[in-house]
Amino acid sequence: MTNVSESVATGPVTDEEIFTGHEGGKLGVAVTKPLADARSLAIAYTPGVAKVSLAIAEDASLAARYTWASRLVAVVSDGTAVLGLGDIGAAASLPVMEGKAALFKTFGGLDSIPLVLDTTDVDEIVETLVRLRPSFGAVNLEDVSAPRCFELEDRLIEALDCPVMHDDQHGTAIVLLAALRGANKVLSKDIANQRVVIAGAGAAGIACAKILLAAGVGDVTLLDSRGIIHSGRENLNPIKEKMAEVTNKAGLRGGQAEAIAGADVFVGLSAGTVPEEIVATMAADSIVFALSNPDPEIHPDVAARHAAIVATGRSDFPNQINNVLAFPGIFRGALDSGARRITERMKLAAADAIAAVADDDLAADKIVPSALDPRVAPEVAAAVARAAKEDGVA
Repeated sequence: MTNVSESVATGPVTDEEIFTGHEGGKLGVAVTKPLADARSLAIAYTPGVAKVSLAIAEDASLAARYTWASRLVAVVSDGTAVLGLGDIGAAASLPVMEGKAALFKTFGGLDSIPLVLDTTDVDEIVETLVRLRPSFGAVNLEDVSAPRCFELEDRLIEALDCPVMHDDQHGTAIVLLAALRGANKVLSKDIANQRVVIAGAGAAGIACAKILLAAGVGDVTLLDSRGIIHSGRENLNPIKEKMAEVTNKAGLRGGQAEAIAGADVFVGLSAGTVPEEIVATMAADSIVFALSNPDPEIHPDVAARHAAIVATGRSDFPNQINNVLAFPGIFRGALDSGARRITERMKLAAADAIAAVADDDLAADKIVPSALDPRVAPEVAAAVARAAKEDGVA
């Protein structure tokens, strides 16, 4: 994913350039063994391929060595929560999934296949992927709406003997934690003493709350469209009910203003807005992660009047929180180690690895590495592989 400020250095990107850049799709299939003569054809296909197929029939584990399944990620979406576009359907989500597959190859060296499914039924999606399981080695769920995404991921993890991760949840959470570690190091702050406000209780918001709690944050205040999530609130869905039990230790009630007043960290994942006067009520040396795209909850220049460190999801401002820092290395490490699933330890290891890469030139305007930093994916992959072995899932 190129930096916008670099890519548009010679002028704004036009619609014609965009559509031309997608014409015919962004992916193809490359042959890894040459088919130059009759001998190579006999090896790659008939009659030679029959020997390999028979060997796999006798020992299914050999498929990992003699096919591409062990390095193939299925990028799966039902098109219900695509970028900031919402429920636009499977076909319209395909350009995004092709782009995700291109990122897997570019940054993680992994082949991937976009699979957009023309159903929103969780049972049907699970059944489809179970039947396709011999064809791939891991599943990257993408752009599936909440709260269905939570059930879908949980059921696929149980049904499939391979790594499964909903990147909108966990990729965002992992990079957020890495960014917070970097910001805290710059400011000499301890996560255990911080209260973090997360605006948005969808897929990303819930996952961010969970990983911050696992990392030992002092307290998390979750906000949805109706205000602060707390155990006394009515009409919470089951996911929010569970989060109410482990968040809001401060016992706050009310809305945005009550949540943000005195907070150490604000995380925006709601596509809403936050007035400057509310950001001004945060604690001293506060941290603002305004991550909604394309419009952050508060303009970073405005937030910087009151916060010590500001980050966004955009590449034309410093401190971009970009999932590409996480998912290529996570899946590479999981597949390299033969992991059967992606555990919480593996996610925390990925966040620590991203933060460690940033340590070399850490600053208030560089709390995470660039998305184009070639060191990130290998470091994340190695850390995830180690964590998989420590957890006994490799």
